Amino acid sequence: MKYLEEIGIKAKKAAAILNTLGQERKNEGLREAAKSLLGHEKEILRANQSDIAAAKENGMMESLIDRLTLNHDRIQGMADGLLDIADLPDPVGEVISMANRPNGLTIGQKRVPIGVIGIIYESRPNVTADAFGLCFKTGNAVILRGGSDALHSNIAIVNAIRKALGHVNLTGDSLQLIEDTGRETAKEMMRLNRYIDLLIPRGGAGLIRSVIENSTVPVIETGTGNCHVYVYEYADFDMALNIIYNAKTQRPGVCNACESLVVHSKVADSFLPLLYDRLTAKQIVFRGDERARAICNEMEPAAEEDYGKEYLDRLISLKIVDTVEQAIAHINYYNTKHSEAIITGNYNNAMKFLNEIDAAAVYVNASTRFTDGGEFGFGAEIGISTQKLHARGPMGLVALTSTKYIIFGNGQVR
Repeated sequence: MKYLEEIGIKAKKAAAILNTLGQERKNEGLREAAKSLLGHEKEILRANQSDIAAAKENGMMESLIDRLTLNHDRIQGMADGLLDIADLPDPVGEVISMANRPNGLTIGQKRVPIGVIGIIYESRPNVTADAFGLCFKTGNAVILRGGSDALHSNIAIVNAIRKALGHVNLTGDSLQLIEDTGRETAKEMMRLNRYIDLLIPRGGAGLIRSVIENSTVPVIETGTGNCHVYVYEYADFDMALNIIYNAKTQRPGVCNACESLVVHSKVADSFLPLLYDRLTAKQIVFRGDERARAICNEMEPAAEEDYGKEYLDRLISLKIVDTVEQAIAHINYYNTKHSEAIITGNYNNAMKFLNEIDAAAVYVNASTRFTDGGEFGFGAEIGISTQKLHARGPMGLVALTSTKYIIFGNGQVR
């Protein structure tokens, strides 16, 4: 497809230029981009209102409309994220090892840009700015393909950033947006391995599965989030209530929201009525097993599929267990390897949970909502990897670099 070929060629040329930029020039571009986002706030909000109106007309869920929505605070947050990235150390060029061999060679390894990164994502226009910032700081060109529901917002954000780069004599092709949101164009992008070095999907299970199955470009799988909170026998009830309330109700439509609860049988009778009242006041609907419904009989019955579901909505599943081993087995079977939490005052069981739960982020006595690049000190994130190769968890700057060996000799031959 000629359209994508042209984008790929431009991205490759931009990546070669970015590879030569020092930290100060990259930081200059990031700071100018942050300023431009705020300077073009009216245009961005006007475009976003167009997307929101279309989403409501199409019957999009409230929680997903929240992910789509921009306002002053969120645009300020996007700009602040770029400034935070500018303030972070640049990993590119870092020598991470250097050793002398018996033959006199000195062999080292240093961090380098990956090259051209493609990102396919849904709904969240803030990803546009975050992806640019992290890729630009690490010397990578980025090609973005957002969803049709956020197209106008993404165009406005990309235009503001590209103008900013032009103001400081940096190549605007460092950031490109594929404006054709058709499925065939997305599939063609997945096969653009002549130009794209790494592809990162961010979105629902269907999108991620499609990219994994169709891509000829190496893929980092970023996760759907069926995140659990396990309330153990020795949990502090007030702490547990506050953590679950935050993890479920603050933003139900994001991947690190709690979707599933596991409660120890010894505290279920006393804890569940408190939890049920607290969450139903925020219109959360429970789907529980038979033991949970015997305690709170207004709960809907849970089907098998509920335990493995990322609702992204005001729904939550509930399972009662008798041991920490049962809780770990249940979570490891149904989770998506994203974020899991235990609420407990027992050190040994906390450590058992940390060691045996298979997930990118495992918490003791804290909300799963902290699984986020900004909260982890990365400035922003390119995605949350739920696989185990190359990168896992929130992906910041280091995750967007590769390495190469550098070898110094004085005439050695083999």
